[in-house]
Amino acid sequence: MPPEGKSDMERVGLFKEMGYISIGDKYTSLIYRPFNESAQKNKQMLCVGPKKKSALQAGYFDTQFKRIFEKEALTDLVKIQRQYKIQQAKKNLGKAFLPSSGEKKPSGIGSYYGTLGGPTQALSPLQIPKKPYKSPGKNIYTSPPKKGSGYGYPGVTLSRLDLYSSDPYDRAKEMLKREIVAHKSMLKGGPFRLNLHPKECFDSNPYKLENPLPPSKNTEDKKTHFAVPFKPSSPSKRIGGMKAGTFDVYPSHSADPYITRKPKSVTMNKEGKIFHPSPGPKSTPVKSIIALNVNKFVNFKNYNQVSSVMAY
Repeated sequence: MPPEGKSDMERVGLFKEMGYISIGDKYTSLIYRPFNESAQKNKQMLCVGPKKKSALQAGYFDTQFKRIFEKEALTDLVKIQRQYKIQQAKKNLGKAFLPSSGEKKPSGIGSYYGTLGGPTQALSPLQIPKKPYKSPGKNIYTSPPKKGSGYGYPGVTLSRLDLYSSDPYDRAKEMLKREIVAHKSMLKGGPFRLNLHPKECFDSNPYKLENPLPPSKNTEDKKTHFAVPFKPSSPSKRIGGMKAGTFDVYPSHSADPYITRKPKSVTMNKEGKIFHPSPGPKSTPVKSIIALNVNKFVNFKNYNQVSSVMAY
């Protein structure tokens, strides 16, 4: 039980809460851990290391080096082949067979030299006698065709080219001027003007005064009642955590008697100690169902064959 705070029974519901990192064993660093602890205990099998290849016989199964062609004569393959040909030539009864003459080669395309049948008359290259050639005569002489496609080239198309007609630049303005002059020549007089408006309002000046103005009055400066400007008795006061700048006086403190609250009744045992009810059930760290199923069903033998970890 710790000297201060709640006990493990009150916090977790266990007599003693074990550590979650280790079981209390002393930590040993990686430097001082043995690499292969089993190789350092008990007796070990000792063997000779591998032998390196050298010019000596050490490292081989045979104690003496055995040669492949030891005490064997030199064999000349060329000499053996010549002797075999001489033995085969002795078996011939006479001389070697020679043809009367070699094959004949053709002298060119269409040549029958060296063939059995000879030339064919139907395939003779000689020309057949023909009638003498008679010229059909000259064609009719015409003028050569004109060059150009018709666009931008005069005198190429079937129809005749239109003659050029000049058009003055300011033709529209000149025609408009002629029409205006003809219209003015048809007028008999000037424009019609109405002369029946009243003359009283428009001829005389309505803002002109006939009587002279009265003389101007001299405005005397009025005397003010206060010759000296008004100044307040004292500047305004700021509220600095009190009633200094207010119109009302700060109220006086009323002495109220301190009333204590009613004391609560405390339940005690026969021994005179305060009663503490027994604590309810505590929540303890519980492993998940998946972790329990993994530890139960999967091990180093069947971890490659297990398809599902769940129990269902």
